[in-house]
Amino acid sequence: MNVSTRNYHAHGGSEWVIGGKLTFLPGATVEGAENVLSLPPAAATVLPNIPTSDATTIAALREDYNRLLAALKATGMMAPDPPTE
Repeated sequence: MNVSTRNYHAHGGSEWVIGGKLTFLPGATVEGAENVLSLPPAAATVLPNIPTSDATTIAALREDYNRLLAALKATGMMAPDPPTE
């Protein structure tokens, strides 16, 4: 193996090591990578609008903060609360 090579076969060819840039040209396809990046669906990446807080008390700020957490959990961008017993 050439020491300056950043992209190469390893383990008898059963593994590709990518140390450089990987570019996909238009029309390229990738098969078998369904869960490689585990990105949420595109529609779930836009949160509902949450108005800017105008809280003047700690209690009101807490309510605004909890609304933000609920929106993150509802879209799947944050794990849900664990079940309580």
